[in-house]
Amino acid sequence: MPRIETVRCPQPRAVHEAGGVVRATAGRRRALLVLSVVLLVAAAAAPPARAQGIELTALEVQRGDDGLLLDFSTRFGLPRGVEEALLKGVPLHFVAEAALYRYRWYWRDARLARATRSWRLSYQPLTLNYRVAFGALAQSYPTLEEALAAVRRSARWRIADPLSRDDDGSYYVEFSYRLDHTQLPRPLQIGVGGQAEWQLSVERSVPVPEPAPAAAAR
Repeated sequence: MPRIETVRCPQPRAVHEAGGVVRATAGRRRALLVLSVVLLVAAAAAPPARAQGIELTALEVQRGDDGLLLDFSTRFGLPRGVEEALLKGVPLHFVAEAALYRYRWYWRDARLARATRSWRLSYQPLTLNYRVAFGALAQSYPTLEEALAAVRRSARWRIADPLSRDDDGSYYVEFSYRLDHTQLPRPLQIGVGGQAEWQLSVERSVPVPEPAPAAAAR
């Protein structure tokens, strides 16, 4: 006679438990997906900024008839090693840069303009004064704090040509402010490369505001 084999089916409880494992795994995946989306949204909402030793207390871009105007203000002091170098005759150069970009969904954002400003801070041992040079202008200050106040901020800085009111594009400005190592004496550039107290910089992006609505004609 042919041999008959008995096939045992899984018990209902075992099937239920297996389904619970599948459901639990799917639940964890959904939770991880939701968490990832939340983190990405939070990262996109927060303005990208990096700072080392410099606090950016104000940054504003305004549309004007003569172009885009930028105001900024920073707060920082000179670390001990940097101040000692200044007192020994090493001039310090601070540089602010602003670049205007237009958002593009199909390619990398387009840079439309770039502007740079620089300040030279030096110490005058004969007069015991600090001197700040900005372009062709120069002024002396009796204290380091007063001299730093002159290089920490700028107002109504024209960084780009005017944007058309009919332009419906979205724009933003990438701003940076730093102690420029490239203008230090060559031997000092090599020596301060890895020292944290010389890494004074801050970076941030800020959107360009929409144009103000035109006044209604009377």
